[in-house]
Order: sequence, then structure tokens, then C-alpha cells
Amino acid sequence: MDSPLTTVGLPIALAIIMFGLGLSLSASDFTRALRHPRAVAIALLCQVLVLPAVAFGLVVAFDLDPVLAVGFMLLAASPGGTTANLFSHLFRGDVALNITLTAINSVLAIATLPIITNLALDHFLDGEGEVGLQFGKMIQVFAVVLVPVVIGMVVRARNRGFADRMDRPVRIASAVILALVIVGALLGARDEIGDYIADVGVISVLFCLVSLSTGLVVPRLLGVDRRQSIATSFEIGIHNSTLAIAVALNVLDQDDMAVPAAVYGVLMFFVAGAFGWLITRRQEPSPETARVAH
Repeated sequence: MDSPLTTVGLPIALAIIMFGLGLSLSASDFTRALRHPRAVAIALLCQVLVLPAVAFGLVVAFDLDPVLAVGFMLLAASPGGTTANLFSHLFRGDVALNITLTAINSVLAIATLPIITNLALDHFLDGEGEVGLQFGKMIQVFAVVLVPVVIGMVVRARNRGFADRMDRPVRIASAVILALVIVGALLGARDEIGDYIADVGVISVLFCLVSLSTGLVVPRLLGVDRRQSIATSFEIGIHNSTLAIAVALNVLDQDDMAVPAAVYGVLMFFVAGAFGWLITRRQEPSPETARVAH
């Protein structure tokens, strides 16, 4: 898949997406975690520990091809992003909490993504070449994840009006770019796409459903309120597939490893939309509604 789309377009696309994320962030988004420590801690533990374990269980249960298995673990290690914020807004989640979690997750991913990916490479591809996230490649991950976010945050800090005006255009551009990246990744593997969808389609839907459900149910069981639980559900249930594709193609130089993220990137919109519709249909009544009913 050595084409201008992947070698030039994809890094630029990811940089624009992460820059757009930075335009929506400020230092207060990190300090806000101190006001909601329980929700933040639960969400991050689910993101960093529970979801990789779930993904590992699924790829083993489905006996996925080793390269696709690593690609799936790479996807599981990728943080949420602006798409999660959008779904949280649509389905009445605490978007401020989403922004906080996205900010923290983007920083954590600098360490957690290489660790999880290297563990997956060692387990599934042991002795099959020099593929890996060595130090130099970890620096690349740092560059594509954090640097554009920091630049966006600096722009917002210096000119908040400009950042606010650019928020909507950049979000639209990010959505279009995401679609183009996914389509490009799928077209690059068009000869095998039928087999790949058969291999990872079902597991992608299951992983998305389990991730969304974990993000909703676990916080609720541990005393987090409903709006915050909806926020954590979409934050850990919708992964940054563009980042996973970029790392697979441009950092690891493995075309097939990008396929799980590309397939997931298409299916997650339908799964998350249906999930959001279902949970809002069953939404708990507010105190005002309950009083009126009585």
C-alpha cells in the first residue's frame, strides 16, 4: 500500500485530526479530572487494562491470523477522539468529561500504545522478522499523536476566537479525512477485502459493542452518574482508527495490520449509533419527570 495516500496523505490527515483535537482542548481539561476523579479513573482503567484484555480474548477465541491479531490489538490500544465527543453530544453524555478523557488519553497513548503493540508483536509474531516499535518508531508515535495536539492547544491559548471559529470546519474536515483514509486503506487491500471483512467484521462489531457496554455499565455499577457513564461509554468504545491505521502503515510498514482498524472504522458508526439510540430510549427519568408522573 505504498502510495501517496499512505506515505504523505495519511500523516497529514492524522496531523489535521489531532490538531483539530488540540483546538478544542485547554489546560483546564486536564485539571478538570480532579473534579471528577472517580469517573476519570474508572474510564482510564477500562481503556488501558480491560479493553486490551477483551481484544486479546476475542482474537484468540476467533483464532485470528497473527498479523490481523496484532492490528486488532493496535486498534484496542488507540485512544478515543473527536468522534467519541460527537456521539456523546448526540446522546446526552457529559461532553466536558469526554474532552477531559480525550486529553488525558492522548498523552497516555504515548506510553500505552507502544507497550500494548509490542506485547502483541512478541506474542503473535515471535521470531517472524524485525517488525516492532523500537525507540525510533516510538518517537514517531509521539510525533503523530502529541505534537499536533500541543500545537492546537497553543493556538487556542493565544487566540481562542480563532480556535472557536475553526472548530466546526476542522471537525468537518476531520470526518471527511477519516472517511477517505478508511476508504483508501480498504481499497489498498481490495483484492483481499472480502476475506478480511469475513475475518474481522464480526469481531469488530463484538469488540465495539463490548467496549461501549463496558464504558457504560462498569461506571454505573461503581456509582458514576448516567451522563458521565454515557461519556465514558463512547470515549472507550470508539477508538481512533485513523491513528491505528497510520501506525500500522507508516510506523510498522505492515499493510495487513491496518485492515482491522479500517473495517472497524466503518462499522463503528453503525454500532455506536444503534447503541446510543438504544440507551437513550431506555434513559432514566429525571427528577422533574418523576415528580410530574406522580
